[in-house]
Amino acid sequence: MPPSDAGNGSEHGGWLRARELPRRLCAVASQLLPVTGASVSLHSDGLPMQLGASSAQAAYVTELQATLGEGPAQSVARYGEPVLARDLTGGPDVLRWPVFAELATEAGVRASYSMPLGDDTVCVGTLDLYRDTPGDLTPEQLRTARALAASMTVALTALSHEAADSSEPEHGGWLASLAAEHDRLYQAIGMLMAQLGVAADEALARLRAHAFAHGRTATEVAGDVIGHRVRLERE
Repeated sequence: MPPSDAGNGSEHGGWLRARELPRRLCAVASQLLPVTGASVSLHSDGLPMQLGASSAQAAYVTELQATLGEGPAQSVARYGEPVLARDLTGGPDVLRWPVFAELATEAGVRASYSMPLGDDTVCVGTLDLYRDTPGDLTPEQLRTARALAASMTVALTALSHEAADSSEPEHGGWLASLAAEHDRLYQAIGMLMAQLGVAADEALARLRAHAFAHGRTATEVAGDVIGHRVRLERE
């Protein structure tokens, strides 16, 4: 009998293939460009949702940006243009993102390049590229990175439509689970707004600050806020 799509006899082979697509696209980016890792995320209201990464390092540094609320990916999400952090060990990139630069270099990343996903009118996410030495992308490499981001946009859009149109629950299971995780962040922000009497931006900032201070991710702290295991105090 041939092996199943999932490799373990599971009926959720299609679900697993869908989950693997972003990681595989990131692996291709790492092969085509002079980078050591890549990650892809969707962004909504300043809250990135990581879809996949080519390595644990890339996943970690992308999560750092989400937790800190600073870094090239956050700037791309705001302005919709590529952002190239050529040297996270010194110079203007360190001044622009001091905490991210320090923690990224501790993790072995010396340069970070972020490309927008979407079109000329809206940025829906980022392709984030990392490498272990400072340096710039050549014009040709930048064109390749832009082309990869465009390809990822098309692929992820098609995947979303397929999941929405499918009558089989497992086809949408991966995207649904990610959406549920994102919803937990919004739920935690709403709870903090009520507890602290602050606006959404301030609640998100307080959540991120608590996560950073305790060496955790924003997603982890959100789960604890919802589970009443963490309660932030009014300032």
